[in-house]
Amino acid sequence: MQFEKLDVWKRASRLACDIYKVTKDCKDYGFKDQVTRSAVSIPSNIAEGMERETSNDESRFLYYAKGSAGELVTQLYIGIEIGFIEKEHGLKLISEAKEVAAMVAALIKRRKGFVKEQEPSYDIASS
Repeated sequence: MQFEKLDVWKRASRLACDIYKVTKDCKDYGFKDQVTRSAVSIPSNIAEGMERETSNDESRFLYYAKGSAGELVTQLYIGIEIGFIEKEHGLKLISEAKEVAAMVAALIKRRKGFVKEQEPSYDIASS
């Protein structure tokens, strides 16, 4: 499996493990579930994208990974603000999540370009 060789996948996987460690004692199970899901989603979507057959599918899952990184950063800020995550540690995790997101963005650009959405078709004659 090619994704296992990617530094971005390794870092994202390590980040997910760190998130589990930081939230292991959190009693707010809704928050804990949401933050761990977004963290696990990053390396999972990288792996799924790299195993897809088409460039569009690969890029689409890499975009999902990047989106999950943004979701994780948001949840970490909230966790810090409400006292679930110690500020200094949380800011380090935010920094790592942002670096992983930048690595995913570079991977998208370098490997496959951008996912091209179909342009809407407007038939002026039928109006």
